[in-house]
Amino acid sequence: MEVAERGLGDGTGRAVASSGEGLGILAAILSSTLGGTNTAVTRFAIGATDPITLAMLRFGLGFVLLLPVALALRSRWPERRDWAGVAALGILFFGIFMSVFNLSLRYTTAGRGALALSALPLLTMVVGALLRIEPLTARKTTGVVVAFGGVAVALAAGLTTAPAGAWRGDLIMVAGALCMALYNVWSRPFIARSSPLAFVTAGMGAGSGALFLLVWAGGGLAATTAFGARQWAAILYLAAFGAALTFFLWVFALKRTTPTRVASAITLNPITASLLGAPLLGEPIGINLLIGVAGVACGIWIATTDRRPPRRDPPKLDAEVRRREPSRLSRSPTEIRT
Repeated sequence: MEVAERGLGDGTGRAVASSGEGLGILAAILSSTLGGTNTAVTRFAIGATDPITLAMLRFGLGFVLLLPVALALRSRWPERRDWAGVAALGILFFGIFMSVFNLSLRYTTAGRGALALSALPLLTMVVGALLRIEPLTARKTTGVVVAFGGVAVALAAGLTTAPAGAWRGDLIMVAGALCMALYNVWSRPFIARSSPLAFVTAGMGAGSGALFLLVWAGGGLAATTAFGARQWAAILYLAAFGAALTFFLWVFALKRTTPTRVASAITLNPITASLLGAPLLGEPIGINLLIGVAGVACGIWIATTDRRPPRRDPPKLDAEVRRREPSRLSRSPTEIRT
């Protein structure tokens, strides 16, 4: 890792670190914006096949798109000791989570499903606290309660206009969000020891490979023979934008800022899902969705902001760092290897 990214030196490093975190947050925002469109397109495509086959096609094709790019750019692949962990995380996220995600959209609308997924930052906070990665303060706890309340009120208020059994899809989506929260927290050490592109490519390959074995054993590939042009167009969109680009941006963000801040961007998901779901699927945009989005956004703002003044490093930090790492700090930035 670069010295600048660690905030060491004469103060310039802190500016670089802050800039890097800003890029991470921007990547998370773009990823979540795309994620909302993915939810609507998945809702459209799920009627033509089963959840596992759809996930396998999406991420199998996404892996095919990402692999040559990662090889051409000579991305830094995970270390040998990390391969088992990276593969397990890939199966958890691209296999289990995405199959659960697809299954939920058989029962609920794109807007409701995306709103249920908005519980992700709150679940990430709770998981991070349980694993002692991010402490769950009183302010964060308040934010969790407010945001969960917003989601619950919105989903309950919209049941009268939702498809029959929509509550099942909502609960399934929350269970999927828990899988994604675990992925957010557990993946950071592995991402730090590789490049985001190589990490997401390796994980996507492992997850889609496991799904392919399940689909092949269950005869799920036979359903693809009945796909029309619209179904294949939806799957190609999900592969290129919903798999390759969306999750590269997500992992890029996880490398540069905390899991909670990355997950907070998911509040954009129900907005874009509903905006696309209205013309594509004829799903209404109700006031309950707006209430839910407002509640989640308010809760996340409470949970992710801290009113305490930033802690100032003691003046002797720079001198202490220079004493311990004179050789690293004397080199030019281009000589310091990432």
